[in-house]
Amino acid sequence: MSDSTIQTTRLELRPLPSAAAAALPDDRETAAHLLGVSVPPEWPQAELLDVLPSQAAAAHGEERFGVWVIVERESRTVIGDIGFIGPPGDEGTVEIGFSVIPDRRGRGYATEAARALVDWALRQPGVGSVVAGCDNENVPSIRTLERIGFVCLGERDGQLRWRFDTAPPDQG
Repeated sequence: MSDSTIQTTRLELRPLPSAAAAALPDDRETAAHLLGVSVPPEWPQAELLDVLPSQAAAAHGEERFGVWVIVERESRTVIGDIGFIGPPGDEGTVEIGFSVIPDRRGRGYATEAARALVDWALRQPGVGSVVAGCDNENVPSIRTLERIGFVCLGERDGQLRWRFDTAPPDQG
């Protein structure tokens, strides 16, 4: 397990290595081998495909402020992704996004993963807050953000904008 791997009760989160990102979505077998877990046909989902080239080009160590895979510990299967849209800006803010494959939704995985990654982010040098955006109609994402303590700042550019400024309670 690398220094950047995060373990929760049911999940393991880890940065998507650039070599695995380069293999996706076409060479699932190579990606699975590099990750050491099963990669289902439902992953990566369409919204991640545009991000894979930049993740593939990331230098070693830079992957941690990009895409992370969400691995279900019991099955050793990728069930989604979570991550940041780049490193912290000058104001110390990172933006988070997440997605869980359809057959694993509704089980609290997004909440568990987001809570853990927000906690990790706020412990990194130069990070003081985490923001997120989601569509007004994306009720599951809205509920996830609310559950982990994000505050809605209103709507901008057709998306609800959210912010989390303080470290979440210790999940022990």
